[in-house]
Amino acid sequence: MIKTNVLGLIGLFTILFYTCQPKFHKSNQNISIISLQQLEQITKGNAQLYIINFWATWCKPCIEELPYFEKINQQYKNKGVQTILVSLDFKEDLKEKVKPFVLKNQLKSQLYLLDVEKQKGWIDEINPNWSGAIPATLFLSKKNTHFKEGELSLNELEELVEIYYQQAIKK
Repeated sequence: MIKTNVLGLIGLFTILFYTCQPKFHKSNQNISIISLQQLEQITKGNAQLYIINFWATWCKPCIEELPYFEKINQQYKNKGVQTILVSLDFKEDLKEKVKPFVLKNQLKSQLYLLDVEKQKGWIDEINPNWSGAIPATLFLSKKNTHFKEGELSLNELEELVEIYYQQAIKK
């Protein structure tokens, strides 16, 4: 009898424990550290248009525009557009800063942390005119490449996506 009551109490506490846990919205917590070469390989996939945003958790303008990229990601996810958010935070900050930030902000776009510590000239490989300031966004298709340094408004981002998406799907 006591054994049954103890098991019952354990079961009850287990149920209470799991139902009282905070509910997190689904977010992309799987953030890989990648090289510039690996990022380049990702952009050779099947998407019509790649939108690659370079950002960091410590960059206020970057953080302000992230919801715009999330909106574009949702709006175009089934249309051959791939939104990729590339963090330029230090790789040692991945676990303590970047992942919690992603979870808190419910980011669902494809996320990577770019490991560029040992690479020289990587900024020029993205775009030779890039000063290195963030945020910065690269629009990449088989037909066009467009680079925009600086923060984008939602309107600007939507216009650029539509322009380069239409060009990418045009036969």
